[in-house]
Amino acid sequence: METILLVEDEEALQYFLRQELTFEGYKVISAYDGQEALALYQVHQGEIGAIILDWMLPKKDGITVLKEIRQTTQLLPILLMTARTELDDKVLGLNKGADDYITKPFKIEELLARLHTALRRLANIQQNQVEKTIYQFADITLNTSTHRVERAGQKINLTRREFDLLATLMKHSGQVLSRDELFDLVWGVDFAGQYNTVDVYIRHLRQKLALDKQAELIWTERGVGYVLREDETN
Repeated sequence: METILLVEDEEALQYFLRQELTFEGYKVISAYDGQEALALYQVHQGEIGAIILDWMLPKKDGITVLKEIRQTTQLLPILLMTARTELDDKVLGLNKGADDYITKPFKIEELLARLHTALRRLANIQQNQVEKTIYQFADITLNTSTHRVERAGQKINLTRREFDLLATLMKHSGQVLSRDELFDLVWGVDFAGQYNTVDVYIRHLRQKLALDKQAELIWTERGVGYVLREDETN
């Protein structure tokens, strides 16, 4: 159940929107002025999924509230409601960080559709962010968020440097990386270790990935470097 922070000072409209949103399955937190809205946002920041925000509010107007919230998050969907109809007003609201703009009076179906679209857009962004933390190659899965590596469902314990080396190879799978490139990508350009350091770590990584004599995945291109691929002929 998504939690919506509804900020509207007109009591009749506040009540109507709260009822409609609740009927649609949303949990609603209500505020009647900008100062209260910011206080509720601070308390419930971790659970609020979207904000429906009136422009003309007592104490702090909607644009001020919008600007202050955008200092803490750029992803939270914020729909701005207003009776202002001028194009310049719409542009101002969007430029200050509103995801969408709805002009009063409006049909509740339009507001619900815009809210649904904004929430779906956020879900897609979050899903893409999650996917970027997980890399898959053959039967190996590497999660950069949990620092967990599995091969064929079995956990593989790697040192931090071995993990970084495998992550680099997986991000560049199919691409031959020279020792110098691996030094730069894994150890950093200022690394002053021995030249065979990459070879040593590659050997350790191969041994750990072998598990039950599973297929080799890290191949040596003599005189060039190393590459992650499923067989030597590809």
